[in-house]
Amino acid sequence: MEKTFSKTDAVTNQQEMYRQILEYSIENIMIHTNCEVLYLNEACTHFLRCTKERAHGSCVLDLFEEGTKKTVQNRVEQTMNGAEMPRKIEDIITRSDGTKVAVEIYCNPVMYGNQKAIQSVFRDITLRKEAERWMKDQDKLASVGQIAAGIAHEVKNPLTAVKGFLQLLEESHPHAYLTTMKSELNIAINTLTNLLHVSKPDLYEEEIVPIYLCKEVDALLLLFQDRFYDIKVELFLKDTEIYILGKRNLFLKAFFNLFKNAIEAIEGNGKITIEHFILGDTVHIKMHDTGVGIPKDKIKLLGTPFYTSKTQGTGLGLTQVFTTIIDHGGTLTINSHVDCGTTFHIQLPTKHHRSH
Repeated sequence: MEKTFSKTDAVTNQQEMYRQILEYSIENIMIHTNCEVLYLNEACTHFLRCTKERAHGSCVLDLFEEGTKKTVQNRVEQTMNGAEMPRKIEDIITRSDGTKVAVEIYCNPVMYGNQKAIQSVFRDITLRKEAERWMKDQDKLASVGQIAAGIAHEVKNPLTAVKGFLQLLEESHPHAYLTTMKSELNIAINTLTNLLHVSKPDLYEEEIVPIYLCKEVDALLLLFQDRFYDIKVELFLKDTEIYILGKRNLFLKAFFNLFKNAIEAIEGNGKITIEHFILGDTVHIKMHDTGVGIPKDKIKLLGTPFYTSKTQGTGLGLTQVFTTIIDHGGTLTINSHVDCGTTFHIQLPTKHHRSH
C-alpha cells in the first residue's frame, strides 16, 4: 500500500530536520515569533538555566530589563516585517535562576515550519565586558600618572624648600603658628608623595619577591590591635602555602589601606571577615566589613584620585590599592549596600608579575 505525503507532512518533516540540526549546535539558539518562544536548543536551555517545557510559549521580553523591553519589542516587530535592522543586540538579560549576564544577541528572520520567525543566538560577553572595564581602569590609572608627574615636580620641590626654611625659622624664633604651619605643610607633602607613589611606583625600586599573602595579612592586623576591642575580626585562610610574585611593600601598603578603610567604615561595634583561598591558578582575597556601606552610584567612583567620602581623606588610598592590584595582573571588585557593609574581592594570579 502506497503512503501519500501531504504538504503539511512535508512542512512538519522540514521543521523536524531543522530542529535536529539546531539541537546539536554549540550555539545558544532560540526560535520565536511575535516574542513567543517556539523552540530553544539544548545549549540554550543550559545557558538560560531553564527547561524546554518552561520556556516553550513564554515571552522573550521576560529575559530583558524593564527599561529595554520596549526597544527589543520594536526591533523584533520590525525584523518580522522585513525591515533592515542591525543584526546584533547587546544587553543584560536575567536567566531563570535570577542571575544576570551580559549577552550579544544575533537575530535573523527564518521560516520555522510554515510560519515566519526569528532565530536568536545568545552569546555570553561577560569576559569581554570585564576586559573592557579593565582597559578603562588602565586608562584612568595612566591619566593619574600624568597628573602626578606634573604635580610632583612642580609643587613638591618648592614645598620641601619652604619646609626647610620653616624649620630654620622655628629654631631661631619658636612660635606656635610656625609649628602649625609645618604640620600642615607636612600633610601637603605627604599627599603629593602618595600621589607620586600611586602613579610611579617604580620610582621606589623594589625587588620582585615571593609574597605569602596570608602571612602579610596576619602581620598587618597586629598594627590595628587597639581598634579590635569594638571590632571582631574573623579569618578564613585556606591554601596558606600559596604565594604570588610581586613588590611586597606595595602590597603591604595596599592591604594597610584596605584594613584602615574597613575599620573607619564601622561605627561602634562591628565585624571584619577576611578570606583567602585558591581557585585554579588564581588567589582570591575577600574582605568584608559591616560598616556604613557605599551608595550604588558611588561605587564606580572608588579608586578615582581625590574622590572620598571622608572629611579628612584624599581618596589616594584606594587609588594605590587599584594600581597595585592591576599592576600585578589582578582584578578588584567591590560590592556594597548602605548600612549592610562592603566587600572587596581581590583576584591575583599565582606566581606571576606583569612587568612594565
